[in-house]
Amino acid sequence: MVTQKSVDKVIGDLDALVIEKFNKHAPAGLAVGVVYDGQLVYAKGFGMADIDKDKPVTPDTNFRIGSISKTFTTIGLMQLWEQGKFDLDDPVNPYLKTYKVLHDDPVAPPVTFRHLLTHTSGIGETRSIPDALKTLAGKLEIAAEPDEPVVPLGEYYHGRLRAEALPGMKWAYANHAYATLGQLIEDISGEKFEDYMVSHVLDPLGMTGSDYLLTERVNEQLAQGYNFKKGKFEKVPYQRIIVGAAGSIFSSVNQMARYAAMLMNGGQIDGTRIIHKETLDMMMTPQLSTDPRVYGIGLTFWLEKYGNHRVIEHGGGWPGFISSFRVAPDDKLGVIVFTNTSNMISDVLGKAIMRKLLGEADPAEKIPPKGVLQEPHRWPELTGFYGPLPGFLTNARFWSSFGGELEVYVNKQNQLAIRSLAGPLAKGIPIFRTDPKDPWFYQGFAKEGPLEGTQIDAVFGTDSQGSVNRVFLQQNDFYKRPYPQSLKLKANVLMGALAGLGVWFLSKSLCRKKRRG
Repeated sequence: MVTQKSVDKVIGDLDALVIEKFNKHAPAGLAVGVVYDGQLVYAKGFGMADIDKDKPVTPDTNFRIGSISKTFTTIGLMQLWEQGKFDLDDPVNPYLKTYKVLHDDPVAPPVTFRHLLTHTSGIGETRSIPDALKTLAGKLEIAAEPDEPVVPLGEYYHGRLRAEALPGMKWAYANHAYATLGQLIEDISGEKFEDYMVSHVLDPLGMTGSDYLLTERVNEQLAQGYNFKKGKFEKVPYQRIIVGAAGSIFSSVNQMARYAAMLMNGGQIDGTRIIHKETLDMMMTPQLSTDPRVYGIGLTFWLEKYGNHRVIEHGGGWPGFISSFRVAPDDKLGVIVFTNTSNMISDVLGKAIMRKLLGEADPAEKIPPKGVLQEPHRWPELTGFYGPLPGFLTNARFWSSFGGELEVYVNKQNQLAIRSLAGPLAKGIPIFRTDPKDPWFYQGFAKEGPLEGTQIDAVFGTDSQGSVNRVFLQQNDFYKRPYPQSLKLKANVLMGALAGLGVWFLSKSLCRKKRRG
C-alpha cells in the first residue's frame, strides 16, 4: 500500500538511483520529478542543460517533451466532445475543412475520431513512400527549419491524407493522425490550434511556462538537445515540428507536475476543472479488443499494470530529447523524467522509480518465473518467422525498429527467445511461460542494452485448426510465415551473393596481378 511514509522512504534513496542510471547512460542532462497526492514531492536537475553556456538542468528547465503532447491534444479534443460537438465514432471528414482522410478504395469505411485516437486509422508513419524513404535515410519528414514558412496542414497534405490500411484493420502509430486531431480542434472550435490549447488547457492548468511554439514563455529556460557520439556530445540543431499536435510542447518538471496532479485528481486542479472525471476515466479505459493479458491503449494513453496497480503513461522523442511520463491514478503517484540527449534513460528511470514507489518488484526478479514448468515440447509450434499485415507506410516504424521481421527461436541456453532482424531486439530476449495455466502467454525482460527495463509480453494465437499462426506483441498481430518467405532467408541469400561477388572480384584481381608478375 502506498503511504506518505513509503513515498518518503523511496524519495530518501532516489538521488542514489538517479545517479546510478545517469552514470550508466551518460546523458548531458536529466530532470526528474515525483508527484504524490497532487503535490510535487521531488524535483531535481542533474547534469547540463547547455554545455557551452555552463547552464545546469533545474526543475524549471524546458525540454521538448515530444509525443506526451498527444495526451494534451486529446484533453483539448475531449473538452469539445463534452460540449456535444461530435461523437467519437463519427467520421472525421465532415468536420475537416481543408483536407480529407481517404483510403484508395472508394467504398472503404470512414475514419472516425476513435480510430485517430487509438492509432487504428490506417494512416502510416509518413504521408507517402518517398517521405518514408527520406525518413529511413535519416531526414525527418515532419521537421522544418526555423526560417521555413509555416505551411497549413491542408496545403501540407495537398488536400488529402492517405489512409493506407482499412480503418480498424491494424494498429500503427501515426503522428499524422494526431496532427489531424489538432486540425479537428481548430476546425471545430474556430480557434487556431495552439491558441485553443494555451487558453483552454495549458493556462487553466497553471502551465504558463509551457507552450507549443518557441515563445518567450519557454525560450529562456530551454535546454539544448544533444547526441552522444564517439565519446563527446554533439548539438542537435533546432527544428520546428510540422505536425504540432503530435509532439510540439516545451515544458519542465515543475510545469508537468501540475498536469500529473490534474490527472490523479479526476480532471481538476486548484478548484479549476479541466475535464470531467468520467471523460478522464474513459481515456484511461482500454479502447481496443486486444488480449486482456497484454497492456493496452485507452484514448491516447498507454495502459500498464505494475502488479495490481493501474498506470497510464506516454513517452516522447525528438532528436536530442527523450521524455517519460507516468501516472498511477488510483495511488495518486506521478513520475516525470526528461533528458536532453537521444538515449533511453528517461524510460528506464521512469519505470524503475514508479515500481519502487508502488512497492512492486523489478520484473527481472520475476522473469524467469520460479515454479512454472516450461514446455519445450511446444516450442516447434511456436518457433518461426512472423511479420505484420501488408502496408509499407503503416509498417515503416516496424521496419526501422525491428528490420521488418520477428523470429521466435531456441537460443544457445536452451531457452525460447524472440529477436528481430535488426534494431534493439536483434540480439534476442528469452521469453518464458509465466502462467502455469496458460500455454500461449510468454514474458521476457531486457536487463541490458537499448531495451533495458522493458518487459516483453507475447501472446501466441492459433488458426481454426489449432495451429499457431500469429504472435501478439506491441498492440499488433504478427503472422507466421514459412522460412522460404522470410526476410531472414532473403537477407542471407543477398549477403551470400554479395560475398560470392566479392570473392569473384578478388580472384580476378589476383589473377591479373599474377599475369603481370
